[in-house]
Amino acid sequence: MNRILLAEKMHTARSALKRRIAAIWALLTVMGPGIITSNVDNDAGGIATYSLAGANFGLQMLWSLIPITALLIVVQEVSARLAVVSGKGLSDLIRERFGVKFTFYTMVIVVITNMGNEISNFAGIAASLEIFGISRYIAIPLSMMFLMWLAVKGTYRFVEKAFLTACVFYAAYLVTGFLVRPDWAAVVQALEAPTLRMETASIVMLVGLTGTTIAPWMMFYLQASIVDKGLGISELRAARLDVIIGSVVVSVVAFFIILTCAATLFKAGIKINEAADAALALAPLAGKYCSWLFAFGLFSASMFAASILPLSTSYTVCEAFGWESSLNKKFSEAPQFYSLYCFIVFFSGVFILAPGLPLVPIMFVSQVLNGIVLPVVLIFMFLLVNDARIMKEYKNGWIHNTISWTAVIILTLMSFVTVFFLFTGDASF
Repeated sequence: MNRILLAEKMHTARSALKRRIAAIWALLTVMGPGIITSNVDNDAGGIATYSLAGANFGLQMLWSLIPITALLIVVQEVSARLAVVSGKGLSDLIRERFGVKFTFYTMVIVVITNMGNEISNFAGIAASLEIFGISRYIAIPLSMMFLMWLAVKGTYRFVEKAFLTACVFYAAYLVTGFLVRPDWAAVVQALEAPTLRMETASIVMLVGLTGTTIAPWMMFYLQASIVDKGLGISELRAARLDVIIGSVVVSVVAFFIILTCAATLFKAGIKINEAADAALALAPLAGKYCSWLFAFGLFSASMFAASILPLSTSYTVCEAFGWESSLNKKFSEAPQFYSLYCFIVFFSGVFILAPGLPLVPIMFVSQVLNGIVLPVVLIFMFLLVNDARIMKEYKNGWIHNTISWTAVIILTLMSFVTVFFLFTGDASF
């Protein structure tokens, strides 16, 4: 009798374990778009911004990552919910709801902004590999060929696995953060007692940190990739978890970049202009291995973002005008999709090979355009997510709406601040 009871208990335990494993596996198969989308924001422009924050302000800006992360989760959750409920990309929904005219002008601005970001990513590829002694005239053409091959020859599943693998390399910044041995008591104090000096430089940096973490292309890419992956309402809970994990991970990486530069460059009073400068400056302060890790992180992040941004642009434009847009299609089945992707990669790569380019102004202007376009895109999104014809019972409640529209107001004000300082010439650090 005892043996029978024991056997029944073991069978029940095995069944429960199998169910848990199946549930975890089902969750893992859904996850990907949120993690990838959030992590791409740690591109060359993002790493440069975080490096500047640490080098110029020390630990002062660390606290801002907490509300920025919360805001990113809210925005990305709305995007994911729109995708799984409607089964359509954001461009598609904007065209159907607001017409071709609004869609066309939005696409023009998004393409211009993304081109600026893509050029800055190729600048990051070139600068990071030059630290290892590899000429940009070798690195850029090889990178261009690899990126075009990856998209044209790969399926969505293959490309997603490649992107998720690329996310692992962000660990280089976590390792670097521990190697520089920061004052952890000071870090805790900076998080517990937030301070913001009411100075032009501090306010602009806060705007920059927000703008580089939440970019308009993210919503288009996240929604399109969820649709391309074929996720439905039954996967909504997993898609939300995917978004939350991605938002937290991107902020952890940003935290360690700021921390690394604060613990070394800020202490030594060293000023930098871009992420590559931070990598080079780390060598005499924290050792060549820290410098190499930082440069490697810059390369992997720039390469990662250089593949996602043109992909996001292709999704966005093709959806807007009703063209085929899927990595699961062959080139002959989606010629506009792949042609636009390859054009952006090729143009940006060739552009960065021209000597004497003002890369920092290009990166800054692209971030300003991000800030200007973002509130417009969010207004479209929040109007769509409240449309009962599209969302049915999954539309926003009053609490969610309060948070969402407050976010739009804050981001709009921050955009005006950025533009004001840009045109008054007070946007330098």
